Amino acid sequence: MPARATAAIPHPTHAAHSATAWDEALIRRYDTSGPRYTSYPTALAFHDQFTADDFTQALERSNQHQRPLSLYVHVPFCRKICFYCACNKIATKNTGLAEPYLSRLDREMVLTARHLDTQRPVQQLHWGGGTPTFLSLAQMSDLVDRLDARFGLSMAPERDYAIEIDPREADVFTLRHLQSLGFNRLSLGVQDLNPQVQKAINRIQPRVLTETLMEEAHRLGFRSLNLDLIYGLPFQTEKSFADTLSQVIELNPARLSVFNYAHMPSRFAPQRRINEQDLPSADEKLAILHTTIEMLTSAGYIHIGMDHFARPDDSLAIAQRNGSLQRNFQGYSSHAQCDLIGLGVSAISRVDDVYAQNPTSLAHFEAALDQGRLATVKGLRLNQDDLIRRDVIERLMCDMQIDLAAIGQRWEINATDYFSAVLEQLRAAEQDGLLVRDGLSLTATPTGRLLIRHLAMAFDAHLPSQSAQRYSKIM
Repeated sequence: MPARATAAIPHPTHAAHSATAWDEALIRRYDTSGPRYTSYPTALAFHDQFTADDFTQALERSNQHQRPLSLYVHVPFCRKICFYCACNKIATKNTGLAEPYLSRLDREMVLTARHLDTQRPVQQLHWGGGTPTFLSLAQMSDLVDRLDARFGLSMAPERDYAIEIDPREADVFTLRHLQSLGFNRLSLGVQDLNPQVQKAINRIQPRVLTETLMEEAHRLGFRSLNLDLIYGLPFQTEKSFADTLSQVIELNPARLSVFNYAHMPSRFAPQRRINEQDLPSADEKLAILHTTIEMLTSAGYIHIGMDHFARPDDSLAIAQRNGSLQRNFQGYSSHAQCDLIGLGVSAISRVDDVYAQNPTSLAHFEAALDQGRLATVKGLRLNQDDLIRRDVIERLMCDMQIDLAAIGQRWEINATDYFSAVLEQLRAAEQDGLLVRDGLSLTATPTGRLLIRHLAMAFDAHLPSQSAQRYSKIM
């Protein structure tokens, strides 16, 4: 068994992390729909007038700054569909489908790398999906070889090379192979350990599968393990999820992501297989969240923000303490100031001052690359206001506080005038105890940390023109 969590390493804001102020009426009043701010502006602001040429120009501009690179590779294949899933995926047992996809990925790498100074270090690598472990061991090796040939991968100790793993189709040999390829961080999908819940979401996964992989990963010396859980799934109760959490705490992962299930069957077809009557009520979901925060903070985890928890000695918690935490399309990241290159169907890049997204259709993705061009179908070049507000929202989401005076100095603006409407809009949240204002310094209270998306929304200049129905509930 992995060792239990040690006592929390003290740091100055630990009380703010562990204290739980729980005003249910207030939380419910502010529990509206809103963005998760994995980017600002959000993907709803992307438009199809943004072309592959715009993206290649951004790649070339980015060489002037010499920022390190972060590579995200989307592997869309899954052997079975989990009914809750809202990811871009293709359900198939035919592993032969991966070969032509890997070939297209290589073409995309070649087309991208020709515009980049590939001496820039690749500090981060993340394989997501779908299920990256759908690939055979040989295919994984091939993909790493291609990435290394096109971009130059690193074996530096501080690299952050992560892969999402389905414990139902990985074993100790998989982990040993991934380690040999240079991966040093794993994210294991668990969602819930309750058999009734697992059956309802079409994901039967006994605890022993997860436990065996975690023991081997610890033995092999993987630097950080993350477990994904979801609350709000069918048949979950406060008591049943507390039982799952107790077992997870025993497993002692370095990080936990506890996502709020957003039931949106009109947008995500697999969710239509979930019976809405089996979902926990809004009251039960809040109780589950409350218990989750209480149990994890009592076990020594830091509530990073939103749905992320980490042990005090994990790089996420350390990055938050030193102000270098970043938020991107994979959630929170400890490596700030990287240009993110997204590879594969549906992948999004964040390079220089643009976002660029590939098509969500595999056929459209393949067709573009077969014609010898990048598959960019939409994106956005940020203007000065977007860049300023992105800075504010990202720091607020990562640090749970924002110094607008420092923002003013950084961007050479009069912050008092620039954000006067925002500060007026936040007055109600301040009066309700979600934030404390000291001049131009705003700090989220423990309750405000739970509702940080709401506070960030005040700075979002694009939000008034977007439909709230496209976003999930905050909690």
